[in-house]
Amino acid sequence: MTAPGPLRVVIADDQALVRTGFALILGADGIEVVAEAADGAEAVDAVRRTRPDVVLMDVRMPGMDGLEATRRILTGHPDPPRIIILTTFDLDRYVYAALSAGASGFLLKDASAGRLVAAVRTVQAGDALLAPSVTRRLVERFARHQDGAVPHRDLSALTPRELDILRLIARGLSNTELAARLRIGETTVKTHVTRVLGKLGVRDRAQAIIAAYETGLVVPGSDNLSG
Repeated sequence: MTAPGPLRVVIADDQALVRTGFALILGADGIEVVAEAADGAEAVDAVRRTRPDVVLMDVRMPGMDGLEATRRILTGHPDPPRIIILTTFDLDRYVYAALSAGASGFLLKDASAGRLVAAVRTVQAGDALLAPSVTRRLVERFARHQDGAVPHRDLSALTPRELDILRLIARGLSNTELAARLRIGETTVKTHVTRVLGKLGVRDRAQAIIAAYETGLVVPGSDNLSG
């Protein structure tokens, strides 16, 4: 996945027109669509065959849905792709479950062409595709109703500085904004972020944001940064 060349994408959606439209948009920007899938099983197989960088994954598909496909992709590959969940509604309960399963963010299906391209490039670079305000609403509405499905995360390994970093990540701050807020260099910020992700056992900022809310470090509906 680190080899040079165009960014490679798999599109999984049960609507052929959606797949075709997305493929045309991405192709026009130099992003290669290496496979398309009409359901979750096809998506899992396509990822296994083509080893893409990013998967655009619809949740509601016949047979194996996108949520199960996401779980299988992220647990069945040593170097899995980033997964963007496609949805028609930003408070779809499946979106929260998919993010908890390891997806890197979500995108509304009516997003503009520019937003689609930016989303693919954003998650491929390791950043979260989540607006903090939407994340708060998702967590507030669904996190308390998962009946134990949400994995417990222990924040005790994080230093006070790393806890501050995590709180600010959950607020949606970029590395540049983190550096300015904490009055440290961006290289130092990147080191802290890498350590936070490693200690939490998560792949990217999307999962770090979810963890911040799940553990109560950040309270839904509140912008208070104190623990």
